[in-house]
Amino acid sequence: MIAYEDIVVEAPNKLRTGKELILASKEYAVEDRRKSWLHTLSTLALLVLAFLGTTIDFHWTQQLFFSVVSGLLIVKLFVIYHDYLHGAILRNSKAADWIMTLFGIFVLAPKTIWRRTHDHHHHNNSKLSSGGIGSYPLVSKEKFHRLSSKQRFAYLAARHPLTIFAGYITLFVYDFNVRSIIKSPKNHWDSAVALIIHFAVAGLIFYFGGLSALFFSWLLPFILAHGLGSYLFYAQHNFPGATFAENRDWDYANAAIQSTSFLVMNPVMNWFTGNIGYHHVHHINHRIPFYRLKEAMDEMPELQNPNTTTLHPSDVIACLKLKVWDPARGKLVGL
Repeated sequence: MIAYEDIVVEAPNKLRTGKELILASKEYAVEDRRKSWLHTLSTLALLVLAFLGTTIDFHWTQQLFFSVVSGLLIVKLFVIYHDYLHGAILRNSKAADWIMTLFGIFVLAPKTIWRRTHDHHHHNNSKLSSGGIGSYPLVSKEKFHRLSSKQRFAYLAARHPLTIFAGYITLFVYDFNVRSIIKSPKNHWDSAVALIIHFAVAGLIFYFGGLSALFFSWLLPFILAHGLGSYLFYAQHNFPGATFAENRDWDYANAAIQSTSFLVMNPVMNWFTGNIGYHHVHHINHRIPFYRLKEAMDEMPELQNPNTTTLHPSDVIACLKLKVWDPARGKLVGL
């Protein structure tokens, strides 16, 4: 007979945190170069075909279909571009650098401004900030009440749903490019190039195809892509359950797990958004290629119980209602 004291009960594995968790994630920060090129070139080819579909004299409903698909493919290629600038895919490839540089100009997010603002975001994710560099501004409830009426207006305008969904104009045309040129024309000359090319192409499409071609082939895809992209970025860091901290209390790994959402989507939308919904995994290690984010989450227990949100209207409204951080209640609240 086996005595009770002879039975060994193994304790459950301790969940890793901090640097240990980040180091463990490095296993997944290895790209498959063939897969990276396959995603890049196939998405680029599909985008060209979808654009051509908007130019054929179909019924307007068919043009609308190709226009929406074009917008979604811009989102997918933007995530690939985003991963490239993080060094997650296609590192040291001159061909990739040319493609991504041109795409950054095409999508109104030139490399200089995107890299500067987005790198800042990763190093300051979930820190309270009224500046909103690389992110939407967020201040505490107490600080909001100390702002002047003009500052309050500017702050609330930056977080307004219309500002978010009109990201084509508010974020990509104005903030990334016009504002960058005004602030530092020498450092952001590529923003000037992006704006000139963007509106020159729009003018040519209008001249040769008229207002309908301009709308379906150019404006609608960008309005959809940039509006969806702006909201995805907002909801990944502004959702019920997100936590925020001052500098002294901030921790990189905690910010990724507790302050970054897992945006649950169906497989089709996961494909079109390049798995960016697995955003908490991306913030643990931005060198993990987008096509390995799900794999990392499935195999790392620490990443399997994140805060979640969805694109369901009720969840979208819940996220958009959040305006300030209430430290007394430990959560984002409305006004």
